[in-house]
Amino acid sequence: MKLPKIAITMGDPSGIGPEIIIGAYNNGLNNLNCIPIVIGQKDYLYSSSIIKKYKINVETIKSPDEVNAIDNNVIYCIDINIASEDVEYGVNSIHGGEFSYQCVKKAVDFALKKQVSAICTGPISKISLHKAGYTYPGHTEMLADLTNSKEVSLMLMTPILNVAHVTAHMGLIDAIENIDDGLVFRTIQRSKKLIQKIIKKEPAIGVCAINPHAGENKAFGRGEEEIKITPAIKKCLELGWNVKGPLAADALFYSASKGSFDLIIAMYHDQGHGPVKVLGIEHGVNVTIGLPIIRTSVDHGTAFDIAGKGIADETNLLNAIKKAVLLIDKVT
Repeated sequence: MKLPKIAITMGDPSGIGPEIIIGAYNNGLNNLNCIPIVIGQKDYLYSSSIIKKYKINVETIKSPDEVNAIDNNVIYCIDINIASEDVEYGVNSIHGGEFSYQCVKKAVDFALKKQVSAICTGPISKISLHKAGYTYPGHTEMLADLTNSKEVSLMLMTPILNVAHVTAHMGLIDAIENIDDGLVFRTIQRSKKLIQKIIKKEPAIGVCAINPHAGENKAFGRGEEEIKITPAIKKCLELGWNVKGPLAADALFYSASKGSFDLIIAMYHDQGHGPVKVLGIEHGVNVTIGLPIIRTSVDHGTAFDIAGKGIADETNLLNAIKKAVLLIDKVT
């Protein structure tokens, strides 16, 4: 069987990205039914191997086409065209932002050319990204731009919950202003399509309200549910989809955790992220839907507070790569 190739971006070198990649290789990455290819710099891998006290063997390649089989004794790495620098762990920098961007750009290029089947991104610092002149709010928006995708959605996938977000990286006031029935419908549509391919049946979808108690007959809020969400749900029901809402988010997440829903639609970032991370941050995988490529990611940041200490846990990265393998099998 021909194994799919997955490009793993290193993320900000001042964070835990290189460290968790080394940890993943040491704890079963080469047994995940894929050919992992790191996009970054071999120097940072070797630096992290010293911190982790792991012996590694890095082979530098120029293209994914050079690798067609797994070698358990080798980490294949494609160096981006930026000179490595002495890293100060836990510090935002222009170099860290430029490095992070170029890693993702190269991985996307390989994916668009079908040289890899998916990409899995390591954590980046938005401050470093902005210092380097890239004003994206996060990976999601960067990937949309790099792939010329008109509109994408952030989805968190766990063994218990799948949560898509109508809005993501913006302030709460801005998020509420940006929500409209068209965006809600398109988010449901994109998310439903993916989940249906995975579970092979019509998914049960619960849609969060914006306000507490779903507005409770306009007792809370300014009628946002009726204006911004209900028309989208009516359209879904007309199409015969199994969609319920707008529902109070607290009760909906509890019900979904018990298996009542296959997919939740959250209205804003923390409404969806909070419950997922409470269930276990190591299990949540970030998936961007609406791209012409498959992209998964860890659901944590650069962890500047522990970077360089050799204690970062690679479990979430391994889960993100496992999810990429699953999506390659189910979606392509």
